[in-house]
Amino acid sequence: MCRSLLTYLRGTHTVTSRKARRLLDKSKTFHVTCGVAICVFSVVHVSAHLVNVVNFSVRYSEEFPSLNVARYSGEVRFPGITGILLVLILFLMFTASSYCIRVSNYEIFWYTHNLFIVFYIILIVHVVGGALKYQTNFEAHPPGCLRANQTNPDKTEEESGQAEGDGWSCREEARFQPNSPETWLWVSGPLCLYCAERLYRYIRSNSPVTIVAVVRHPCDVIELRMLKKDFKAQPGQVSDRKSYYSNHTVAWLWTKLACPTEKKETLGIHLRVVGDWTGETGHTHTHTHTHTHTHTHTHTHTHTHNTTRNTTQLYVDGPFGSSSQEVFNYEVSLCVAGGIGVTPFACVLHALLDGWRHFRLRRLYFVWVCRELQSFYWFAELLCALHHKLWKENRPDYLNLQLFVSQTDGLQNISEERYRPLSSRLMIGRPRWKLLFEEIGRTNKHKRVGVFCCGPKGISRTLHRLCNSDRYSGTTFEFNKESFS
Repeated sequence: MCRSLLTYLRGTHTVTSRKARRLLDKSKTFHVTCGVAICVFSVVHVSAHLVNVVNFSVRYSEEFPSLNVARYSGEVRFPGITGILLVLILFLMFTASSYCIRVSNYEIFWYTHNLFIVFYIILIVHVVGGALKYQTNFEAHPPGCLRANQTNPDKTEEESGQAEGDGWSCREEARFQPNSPETWLWVSGPLCLYCAERLYRYIRSNSPVTIVAVVRHPCDVIELRMLKKDFKAQPGQVSDRKSYYSNHTVAWLWTKLACPTEKKETLGIHLRVVGDWTGETGHTHTHTHTHTHTHTHTHTHTHTHNTTRNTTQLYVDGPFGSSSQEVFNYEVSLCVAGGIGVTPFACVLHALLDGWRHFRLRRLYFVWVCRELQSFYWFAELLCALHHKLWKENRPDYLNLQLFVSQTDGLQNISEERYRPLSSRLMIGRPRWKLLFEEIGRTNKHKRVGVFCCGPKGISRTLHRLCNSDRYSGTTFEFNKESFS
């Protein structure tokens, strides 16, 4: 995927309409759809070859030897080594792209996905075998012409002359040759474009970042605060992070970032420790930084950078466009987060807190659904700070905050004075989405509301269905989906 090119198109005046930008946000879905289509048609292609293996063997042509793919009648083996390699690579890429492998062992997904380069090279030479052939001497051997009578060689010259006069006599045997390879015409252009983008991204991300602090949050979430020279981004954009470990590992991660602003030069990313690369990152950075601060009841630890013990180098590639950027382009937006899916919207809240004013947003509905109460402490300070800021600016209705938790353990901790804005907006259970949409529709009649979701598929499907259903009080809801996987 040429994500830098998509980001450029997203930010140019050529693609100005909201529908066009939302279409660009579907690039990952289009990528997956193309991958599935390639796999499906590859199965059809291989099945057709298996049928042809039998046909080429059983229907071996003694009359036209040059037309045969089989070397002799009854042959059951054909040297399709490139086809076998293509199927093997495609199988590895397809299986390694499954959700369970991407979450538990991201490096397997990343390395096998890069086999597409080998796949394209083999694909270009795949047709060199010449299985498909065409006739080269139509003038001397037109289709349907009468060949010399092989069974009766004593055929009279008069009959031969009559057939030749009618134009149906074959003057020579049919000759065939393989089709010229044309796959490179279709593949070389996109492949060169992708290679150019990869080179550009390599040059752009070639300088390592400086880690300012590491914060370990509850529920195995790590926050990295970093500095990078001349790094510019907009709220809601994403970045790639790659870590070069001193022992063996090169890990990649698609992360949401808190972009630098005029008041704050650092950029931040949040990682959920759920697999090999996040586990390695969490273990390395929390053990190569000096412990400085602890909240006992929230189990949040902050570590400052210790350069003498650091064994990794971090590189940040980006920023890249994301649907979360569109939050600021609606007058009214509804952001729905599930668990760690809050991070793209936390970037939006950071921008509001830091006074970022390049937007038309007039009201923001923020719904965060978590299983455990401790998850809210990831951004509790941010939510409270933004709440107090809006109250001081006499804009208490600007942010409509709703927090939902399914487990009730530790509810007394959030009732502290500094978390009072959260405790009054905390509800037990799950949101009643239809009632929420009806309320937003009544409050914002005849407006276009942007709905942004980053969370479990169940929530995403429900919101998508409600957005596509009948309008509420003339209000139109436009669905936008974020994803980590």
